Amino acid sequence: MLLLDRMLKRLVRDGELTVTTSDRRVRRYGRPHPALVPVSLHFTDARTPLRIALSPAIGAAEAFMDGRMQFTAGGISDLLDLVAWNARWSDDNGIRSETRRAQSLAASLYQLNYRRAAKRNVAHHYDLSDRLYDLFLDADRQYSCAYYRTGAEPLEQAQVDKKAHIAAKLALAPGQKVLDIGCGWGGMALYLNRVADVDVLGITLSEEQLKVARRRAAEAGVADRVRFELIDYRDVTGAFDRIVSVGMFEHVGTPNYRTFFRHVRERLTEDGAALIHTIGRADGPGATDAFTAKYIFPGGYSPALSEIVPVIEREMLWITDVEVLRLHYGKTLDEWLRRTEAAKAEIVALYDERFYRMWTFYLAAARGAFRHDGHVNFQIQLARRRDALPITRDYMAEAEARYAGMI
Repeated sequence: MLLLDRMLKRLVRDGELTVTTSDRRVRRYGRPHPALVPVSLHFTDARTPLRIALSPAIGAAEAFMDGRMQFTAGGISDLLDLVAWNARWSDDNGIRSETRRAQSLAASLYQLNYRRAAKRNVAHHYDLSDRLYDLFLDADRQYSCAYYRTGAEPLEQAQVDKKAHIAAKLALAPGQKVLDIGCGWGGMALYLNRVADVDVLGITLSEEQLKVARRRAAEAGVADRVRFELIDYRDVTGAFDRIVSVGMFEHVGTPNYRTFFRHVRERLTEDGAALIHTIGRADGPGATDAFTAKYIFPGGYSPALSEIVPVIEREMLWITDVEVLRLHYGKTLDEWLRRTEAAKAEIVALYDERFYRMWTFYLAAARGAFRHDGHVNFQIQLARRRDALPITRDYMAEAEARYAGMI
């Protein structure tokens, strides 16, 4: 407990954390804070504190998943909220800076994501039971940051507004050909066809997502105009007026960024445009934590803008617009976590208690990163020519209002 005790004394300044060891020794950290729920936990064995001290993310996650870390006050989401608050991005947070420097040394070692690995990594997360995603996502299965206009609207409305927001930035016209890289269960592609009368090719590496997307297109009677294929973005051929990618760039990996944007440029028509929506870091380059890399998104990484822009420049694409969504994903994750906790019995029946704990740890940790740390979402609009899009942003607002009125 000695190493963990030292770490917690340095880390926990705000909020109350009480830790009871397996030999019933009690240690207290921090001070009351109005925004943080007091947390009391105990370890069931003597080795768990050392495991957490040596590798905090995966050590804490596995201790919670295995039942070696149990709560008597608060819960895992409260603990992760407390940790994220105290480890947040600020100029006086020395322990955070030291951790980030150590992580960044290995930032791209596991991100090669060659074709076979990319498909395997996608299957690890997205080929889970359809029922799991139905339990915590909206009805359209939008598994990315929603767009909250007021912050008070339900998740379903915020996800519809997200699709309208993205569609407006694409400056769509009837009959255009659109490529959707990382199409998920088909919701965005079907939406674009419905509101803008465009033809869409959606591509994915998830066999389960492909089945659902094709079924949805057939049920909507648009399978001839909205097609879905199981194909790597590097193997797509043909020309497209527009390219959209939502929540897929996080799986590309830094070694492949230039390849990705080269393919975007090569697939765009001369007057084409693209919109890339990705999780990102406002606080500079970092590394995917060990828990996320092992259990949730193997090969995944959320980039800083400083890692993306130089590659876009080298591929001679115009950055025509950038928007940073700072608060929206925190709200989205609030709702996903609430729905997951409400569906505990069904998730345990689908998998088991350990899986449920893993999933809640994932969502709660992600929520902390977006609420308190440097995680944000970037929407980057690109074009091959500087005059491919209108010279003011007025067209976006006009199209967004029009699309919003159509649903």
